[in-house]
Amino acid sequence: MNQRHKIFKTIEPYLYLVPALVFFALFVFWPFGKTLRLSFAMTTPLGEVAKYVGIDNYIQIFSDKEFLKSLLISFEFAAMMVVFSMVIGFVLAIVSNEKIRGKSLFRTVYALPMAISAAAASVVFMFIFHSSLGILNKTLGTTIGWLTDPKWALISVTIVSVWMNIGMNYIYLTAALQGVPQELYESAAMEGAGFFQKHKNVTIPCISPTLFFLLIINVINALQAYAQFKMMTQGGPSNSTNVIVYEIYQEAFINSRFGVACAESIVLFVILIILTALQFKLEKKVTY
Repeated sequence: MNQRHKIFKTIEPYLYLVPALVFFALFVFWPFGKTLRLSFAMTTPLGEVAKYVGIDNYIQIFSDKEFLKSLLISFEFAAMMVVFSMVIGFVLAIVSNEKIRGKSLFRTVYALPMAISAAAASVVFMFIFHSSLGILNKTLGTTIGWLTDPKWALISVTIVSVWMNIGMNYIYLTAALQGVPQELYESAAMEGAGFFQKHKNVTIPCISPTLFFLLIINVINALQAYAQFKMMTQGGPSNSTNVIVYEIYQEAFINSRFGVACAESIVLFVILIILTALQFKLEKKVTY
């Protein structure tokens, strides 16, 4: 009996993992395995394997100017979104961390975008950016086609994405600011450091691990952005907002080229894996 009890105690922790492993197998590992398999195949319009073509799909997508352009647009979008959402989130966190009245109200308002879905936000901003009826053009006295002009479409979608992403950055940075020792600020003040010097020399070094973490997470989120592009521009005008995720959607569900879409998905997966590995490799080298 004691032997059975010891065996049960040994395997008991793993039994609790079985439900999670079942869900992962059904909804993560099996779809990923099928995606990987289809990336080496030519498919029927129903997504079934017609014949295996080896790495031809990968050669095709890297020879396709539209796919390469979608990668470039994705990185351009990610750069703009990450910089502005992190800078604004950092500034808001600094402001709300100061001793001001109504601090709780400000914190609630700043975090609200997290509670709004990308689809709902996109619909609202479509009205705001409307070229003739939108409040933005009426306020500015302009007739800019925010969503119909290739010069402005990506910027417009970026504005929406930044607004939606500020809440997450704000919450993480606010929490990080709570962990900065007040003694450091007092020492900086005694040495004559001003407001900007205080945050440059004390705040940023102390919360650098959080900043680095948010940098990676924001880039990953930007590269996976889809809903706002689907709702607001459908990759247009003139493919100026055709990011890689929307390119995958078009290949799979509009062109019925599931093999090519799966190959593009694997390329995106590899990019995200590299970014994740970079985070784990460099996080301990960030100044604490």
